[in-house]
Amino acid sequence: MCGRFVATRSPQDLVGLFQVTQWDPSDLVAPSWNVAPTDDVWTVLERLDRGTGAVERQLRALRWGLVPSWAKSLGVGAKMINARVETVHEKPAYRRAFAKRRCLLPADGFYEWQALPAGEGATAKPRKQPYFITPEDGQVMALAGLYEFWRDPGVASDDDPAAWRTTCTIITTEATDAAGRIHPRMPLAIAPDHYDEWLDPAHHDNDELLALLTTPAHGDLDARAVNTAVNNVRNNGPHLLDPPLPQD
Repeated sequence: MCGRFVATRSPQDLVGLFQVTQWDPSDLVAPSWNVAPTDDVWTVLERLDRGTGAVERQLRALRWGLVPSWAKSLGVGAKMINARVETVHEKPAYRRAFAKRRCLLPADGFYEWQALPAGEGATAKPRKQPYFITPEDGQVMALAGLYEFWRDPGVASDDDPAAWRTTCTIITTEATDAAGRIHPRMPLAIAPDHYDEWLDPAHHDNDELLALLTTPAHGDLDARAVNTAVNNVRNNGPHLLDPPLPQD
Protein backbone atom coordinates (compact mmCIF):
# COMPACT_ATOMS: atom_id res chain seq x y z
CA MET A 1 0.00 0.00 0.00
CA CYS A 2 0.94 3.66 0.02
CA GLY A 3 -0.02 5.19 3.35
CA ARG A 4 2.39 8.13 3.58
CA PHE A 5 4.39 10.14 1.09
CA VAL A 6 6.45 13.29 0.69
CA ALA A 7 5.29 16.24 -1.43
CA THR A 8 7.29 19.44 -1.05
CA ARG A 9 7.26 21.10 -4.46
CA SER A 10 5.57 24.48 -4.73
CA PRO A 11 2.44 24.93 -6.85
CA GLN A 12 4.41 27.25 -9.12
CA ASP A 13 6.90 24.43 -9.80
CA LEU A 14 4.10 21.92 -10.39
CA VAL A 15 2.35 24.22 -12.85
CA GLY A 16 5.48 24.18 -14.99
CA LEU A 17 6.34 20.51 -14.54
CA PHE A 18 2.88 19.32 -15.54
CA GLN A 19 1.98 22.06 -18.06
CA VAL A 20 -1.00 23.14 -15.99
CA THR A 21 -3.28 25.72 -17.63
CA GLN A 22 -5.56 26.48 -14.68
CA TRP A 23 -4.67 26.98 -11.02
CA ASP A 24 -6.44 28.96 -8.32
CA PRO A 25 -3.82 30.63 -6.07
CA SER A 26 -6.35 30.55 -3.22
CA ASP A 27 -5.87 26.75 -3.09
CA LEU A 28 -3.27 26.15 -0.42
CA VAL A 29 -1.33 22.98 0.35
CA ALA A 30 1.77 23.33 2.52
CA PRO A 31 4.93 21.36 1.70
CA SER A 32 4.80 18.11 3.65
CA TRP A 33 7.34 15.45 4.54
CA ASN A 34 4.60 13.32 6.09
CA VAL A 35 1.48 13.37 3.94
CA ALA A 36 -1.15 11.22 5.64
CA PRO A 37 -4.65 9.97 4.78
CA THR A 38 -7.38 12.68 4.79
CA ASP A 39 -4.75 15.42 4.20
CA ASP A 40 -5.27 17.82 1.31
CA VAL A 41 -2.82 17.04 -1.50
CA TRP A 42 -1.92 18.60 -4.83
CA THR A 43 -3.40 16.76 -7.79
CA VAL A 44 -3.22 17.32 -11.53
CA LEU A 45 -6.38 16.56 -13.53
CA GLU A 46 -8.21 17.58 -16.68
CA ARG A 47 -11.78 18.92 -16.85
CA LEU A 48 -13.95 20.05 -19.74
CA ASP A 49 -14.88 23.73 -19.56
CA ARG A 50 -18.59 23.73 -20.41
CA GLY A 51 -18.44 27.36 -21.45
CA THR A 52 -15.62 27.12 -23.99
CA GLY A 53 -15.66 23.38 -24.72
CA ALA A 54 -11.91 23.25 -24.08
CA VAL A 55 -10.21 20.75 -21.79
CA GLU A 56 -8.28 22.51 -19.02
CA ARG A 57 -5.37 20.89 -17.15
CA GLN A 58 -5.85 21.91 -13.54
CA LEU A 59 -3.79 21.86 -10.36
CA ARG A 60 -6.17 21.33 -7.45
CA ALA A 61 -6.05 20.59 -3.74
CA LEU A 62 -8.03 17.40 -3.05
CA ARG A 63 -8.63 15.33 0.09
CA TRP A 64 -6.65 12.06 0.08
CA GLY A 65 -9.05 9.15 0.56
CA LEU A 66 -11.64 8.61 -2.15
CA VAL A 67 -15.29 8.92 -1.15
CA PRO A 68 -17.65 7.33 -3.73
CA SER A 69 -20.59 9.45 -4.79
CA TRP A 70 -22.99 7.00 -3.12
CA ALA A 71 -21.19 6.96 0.25
CA LYS A 72 -23.17 8.12 3.27
CA SER A 73 -20.22 9.70 5.07
CA LEU A 74 -17.00 11.51 4.26
CA GLY A 75 -15.29 9.24 6.77
CA VAL A 76 -15.36 6.38 4.27
CA GLY A 77 -12.40 7.98 2.53
CA ALA A 78 -9.95 7.17 5.33
CA LYS A 79 -10.18 3.51 4.30
CA MET A 80 -9.94 4.18 0.56
CA ILE A 81 -6.56 5.83 0.18
CA ASN A 82 -5.40 3.11 -2.23
CA ALA A 83 -6.97 1.23 -5.15
CA ARG A 84 -5.42 -2.02 -6.35
CA VAL A 85 -4.46 -1.98 -10.04
CA GLU A 86 -5.60 -5.58 -10.38
CA THR A 87 -9.24 -4.64 -9.72
CA VAL A 88 -9.47 -0.83 -10.01
CA HIS A 89 -11.42 -0.97 -13.29
CA GLU A 90 -13.98 -3.40 -11.82
CA LYS A 91 -14.61 -2.38 -8.19
CA PRO A 92 -17.85 -0.39 -7.74
CA ALA A 93 -16.06 2.27 -5.68
CA TYR A 94 -13.51 3.00 -8.41
CA ARG A 95 -14.67 1.86 -11.84
CA ARG A 96 -16.56 5.04 -12.78
CA ALA A 97 -13.64 7.21 -11.71
CA PHE A 98 -11.20 4.96 -13.59
CA ALA A 99 -13.27 5.45 -16.73
CA LYS A 100 -13.26 9.26 -16.69
CA ARG A 101 -11.80 10.85 -13.55
CA ARG A 102 -8.09 10.06 -13.46
CA CYS A 103 -5.44 12.27 -11.91
CA LEU A 104 -1.79 12.52 -10.94
CA LEU A 105 -0.47 13.09 -7.42
CA PRO A 106 2.98 14.75 -7.54
CA ALA A 107 5.35 13.30 -4.94
CA ASP A 108 9.03 13.40 -4.03
CA GLY A 109 8.82 9.82 -2.81
CA PHE A 110 6.87 7.56 -0.49
CA TYR A 111 7.36 5.68 2.78
CA GLU A 112 7.09 1.98 3.48
CA TRP A 113 7.78 0.05 6.68
CA GLN A 114 9.80 -3.12 7.10
CA ALA A 115 8.98 -5.46 9.99
CA LEU A 116 12.08 -6.27 12.05
CA PRO A 117 12.43 -9.08 14.59
CA ALA A 118 12.80 -8.36 18.27
CA GLY A 119 16.34 -7.73 19.50
CA GLU A 120 17.99 -9.27 22.51
CA GLY A 121 16.67 -8.80 26.04
CA ALA A 122 13.50 -9.66 27.89
CA THR A 123 11.80 -6.35 27.04
CA ALA A 124 12.75 -6.30 23.36
CA LYS A 125 9.82 -6.19 20.95
CA PRO A 126 9.41 -6.51 17.18
CA ARG A 127 9.40 -3.13 15.45
CA LYS A 128 8.94 -1.53 12.05
CA GLN A 129 11.66 0.44 10.33
CA PRO A 130 10.47 3.21 7.98
CA TYR A 131 12.14 3.62 4.58
CA PHE A 132 11.92 6.53 2.16
CA ILE A 133 11.65 5.31 -1.44
CA THR A 134 12.31 7.77 -4.24
CA PRO A 135 13.55 7.82 -7.87
CA GLU A 136 17.34 7.60 -8.06
CA ASP A 137 17.45 10.67 -10.32
CA GLY A 138 15.45 12.81 -7.89
CA GLN A 139 12.75 13.63 -10.43
CA VAL A 140 9.14 14.21 -9.41
CA MET A 141 6.97 11.10 -9.17
CA ALA A 142 3.55 11.37 -10.84
CA LEU A 143 1.57 8.84 -8.83
CA ALA A 144 -1.43 7.44 -10.70
CA GLY A 145 -4.68 8.37 -9.02
CA LEU A 146 -8.43 8.70 -9.36
CA TYR A 147 -10.75 11.42 -8.07
CA GLU A 148 -14.43 11.57 -7.25
CA PHE A 149 -17.11 14.10 -6.27
CA TRP A 150 -19.21 13.62 -3.13
CA ARG A 151 -22.33 15.57 -2.17
CA ASP A 152 -22.56 16.26 1.56
CA PRO A 153 -26.17 15.49 2.55
CA GLY A 154 -25.80 17.75 5.59
CA VAL A 155 -25.60 20.89 3.41
CA ALA A 156 -28.98 22.09 2.12
CA SER A 157 -28.05 23.94 -1.07
CA ASP A 158 -26.17 22.58 -4.08
CA ASP A 159 -24.87 26.12 -4.63
CA ASP A 160 -23.08 26.15 -1.28
CA PRO A 161 -19.36 25.41 -1.90
CA ALA A 162 -19.37 23.30 1.27
CA ALA A 163 -21.91 20.94 -0.33
CA TRP A 164 -19.32 19.29 -2.54
CA ARG A 165 -16.07 17.54 -1.66
CA THR A 166 -13.54 16.21 -4.14
CA THR A 167 -11.40 13.30 -2.98
CA CYS A 168 -8.72 11.10 -4.49
CA THR A 169 -6.95 7.75 -4.19
CA ILE A 170 -3.58 6.31 -5.28
CA ILE A 171 -3.36 3.18 -7.45
CA THR A 172 -0.98 0.47 -6.17
CA THR A 173 0.60 -2.71 -7.49
CA GLU A 174 2.93 -5.51 -6.39
CA ALA A 175 6.24 -4.03 -5.30
CA THR A 176 9.44 -4.51 -7.30
CA ASP A 177 13.05 -3.36 -7.15
CA ALA A 178 14.07 -1.62 -3.92
CA ALA A 179 10.48 -1.23 -2.74
CA GLY A 180 9.89 -4.97 -3.01
CA ARG A 181 12.48 -5.64 -0.33
CA ILE A 182 10.56 -3.42 2.08
CA HIS A 183 6.85 -3.99 1.46
CA PRO A 184 4.76 -6.17 -0.91
CA ARG A 185 2.77 -3.24 -2.38
CA MET A 186 3.80 0.09 -3.88
CA PRO A 187 2.20 3.05 -5.70
CA LEU A 188 2.15 3.17 -9.48
CA ALA A 189 3.44 6.08 -11.52
CA ILE A 190 2.73 7.57 -14.92
CA ALA A 191 5.66 8.34 -17.22
CA PRO A 192 5.83 11.94 -18.52
CA ASP A 193 5.14 10.91 -22.11
CA HIS A 194 1.88 9.28 -20.94
CA TYR A 195 0.48 12.18 -18.90
CA ASP A 196 -1.78 13.31 -21.76
CA GLU A 197 -3.31 9.87 -22.33
CA TRP A 198 -3.85 9.19 -18.63
CA LEU A 199 -5.48 12.54 -17.85
CA ASP A 200 -7.66 12.74 -20.97
CA PRO A 201 -11.27 12.45 -19.70
CA ALA A 202 -12.37 11.23 -23.14
CA HIS A 203 -10.04 8.20 -23.00
CA HIS A 204 -12.15 5.24 -21.86
CA ASP A 205 -10.38 2.08 -23.10
CA ASN A 206 -9.57 0.03 -19.96
CA ASP A 207 -6.84 -2.06 -21.58
CA GLU A 208 -5.05 0.99 -22.97
CA LEU A 209 -5.32 2.83 -19.65
CA LEU A 210 -4.02 -0.12 -17.64
CA ALA A 211 -1.06 -0.36 -20.02
CA LEU A 212 0.00 3.15 -18.98
CA LEU A 213 0.52 2.11 -15.36
CA THR A 214 4.17 1.34 -14.73
CA THR A 215 6.56 0.87 -11.85
CA PRO A 216 7.66 4.24 -10.39
CA ALA A 217 10.80 5.47 -12.16
CA HIS A 218 10.71 2.21 -14.15
CA GLY A 219 12.17 0.44 -11.14
CA ASP A 220 15.13 2.80 -10.71
CA LEU A 221 14.34 3.45 -7.06
CA ASP A 222 16.44 4.21 -4.03
CA ALA A 223 15.30 3.04 -0.58
CA ARG A 224 16.94 4.37 2.53
CA ALA A 225 16.12 3.94 6.20
CA VAL A 226 14.88 7.07 7.96
CA ASN A 227 14.26 7.87 11.59
CA THR A 228 11.11 6.65 13.27
CA ALA A 229 9.77 10.16 13.90
CA VAL A 230 7.83 9.70 10.67
CA ASN A 231 5.72 7.04 12.40
CA ASN A 232 3.77 9.82 14.12
CA VAL A 233 1.58 11.76 11.67
CA ARG A 234 1.93 14.87 13.83
CA ASN A 235 5.65 15.07 13.01
CA ASN A 236 6.69 16.94 9.90
CA GLY A 237 9.75 18.57 8.37
CA PRO A 238 12.85 17.62 6.37
CA HIS A 239 14.40 15.99 9.44
CA LEU A 240 12.08 13.01 8.86
CA LEU A 241 14.38 11.98 6.00
CA ASP A 242 17.45 11.90 8.26
CA PRO A 243 19.11 8.52 8.95
CA PRO A 244 17.75 6.54 11.90
CA LEU A 245 18.94 7.58 15.33
CA PRO A 246 21.05 5.02 17.24
CA GLN A 247 18.10 4.13 19.50
CA ASP A 248 15.95 3.52 16.41
